[in-house]
Amino acid sequence: MKLTTKGRYAVTAMLDLALHNGDQPVSLAEISERQDISLSYLEQLFAKLRKAGLVVSMRGPGGGYQLNGAPEAIVIADIISAVDENVDATRCGGMGDCQDNKRCLTHDLWMDLSNQIRVFLSEITLADMTARMEVQETAARQKDKRIDFRSHSHSH
Repeated sequence: MKLTTKGRYAVTAMLDLALHNGDQPVSLAEISERQDISLSYLEQLFAKLRKAGLVVSMRGPGGGYQLNGAPEAIVIADIISAVDENVDATRCGGMGDCQDNKRCLTHDLWMDLSNQIRVFLSEITLADMTARMEVQETAARQKDKRIDFRSHSHSH
């Protein structure tokens, strides 16, 4: 079972955006700094997220991204599929040609698992994630880290 880096980073970046979704757009540089994801990688992901209609971009000074809709309306499964990810536990990509071009013994088990994961991720919204205590604690720590980083860079 593998959810690739692309899917994980897209969900992480969207959760960061949801946590900092206020009146001002959030720059990819801020997300990059808080989440340790390269800016160029975020640019690729956000091009896909924008194309899928999950975020809107604001140009110019103070520009960046905002969620396109309420965090309650954006489910994790949509974020993953927006970046061309597929949550699949089979070896055959669901094709059923796992063994000598035929279905292997455990094919249906792995297909059922893939479907369960899809259902699970379709039931969790960004709002659900932002409400979790451990997410809020991590976000607060990341915010403090950024402030510390900036105050130290000025003192040298």
